[in-house]
Amino acid sequence: PLSFAQQRLWFIDRLEPDNPIYNIPVAISLTGRLNVEALRETFDEVIRRHESLRTTFAVIGDQPRQIIHSTQSFSVSVLDLSHLSEEEREAETGRLMAEEAKRPFDLSAGPLLRLTLLKQEELRHVLLLTLHHIVFDGWSLGVLVQEVAALYTAFHSGEPSQLPDLTIQYADFAHWQRTWLPGEVL
Repeated sequence: PLSFAQQRLWFIDRLEPDNPIYNIPVAISLTGRLNVEALRETFDEVIRRHESLRTTFAVIGDQPRQIIHSTQSFSVSVLDLSHLSEEEREAETGRLMAEEAKRPFDLSAGPLLRLTLLKQEELRHVLLLTLHHIVFDGWSLGVLVQEVAALYTAFHSGEPSQLPDLTIQYADFAHWQRTWLPGEVL
């Protein structure tokens, strides 16, 4: 089942499809030599660890339900802007950031997370990360940043992930919430 918060967002999406108001866009400036393969591995592992990042939403019977997909490789789009002048690069980066923030998600098809890496110069990149609020919130950003830092460091060094598997996922909370607040109590 959906949590109550997810159900609200799902309902609003049904009322106003393709509205990007619940997109969470993040732009991260990266300085230094970047190992793009280690970055891809990092996000593959983050997505493997967190079921919510592999979740889409469908109506089954007459109820919206979370559909948790199996782990699969995630793509990171890479756009090389290094051939542009500094002014053109800044303008194109701003345009791409705005365009990405406004691009809607399809809650039934997913994925509900997008990554685009903008190469500014050899040692300077901007990572555009966009997620839908139905699977991510502001509090989760701190968790994501910590995990990405730990995983990228490990994978860049050729080491495996040192992060333990999660024992509780968001779908577990949604199920608990629905059983805790049934019928009359709700």
